Amino acid sequence: MTNKMDSFSIDNYIVRIYRWDNDNPRRLVGVVEQVGLQGKLAFHNLDELWTILSSARSKLPRKKGR
Repeated sequence: MTNKMDSFSIDNYIVRIYRWDNDNPRRLVGVVEQVGLQGKLAFHNLDELWTILSSARSKLPRKKGR
């Protein structure tokens, strides 16, 4: 019997939001880092943030030695 948790992995992210619009909460500006990986990706709205988080493994460069 295969445990469903065997194929499940959790990624950790640091999301820094620098600006947001109180009148339009979907408008925000910041950067995303994935813990254990090198590099940051900027976002300029909620849709860009979601795109980064949903595909971050392929976009953020790996740290050397890992």
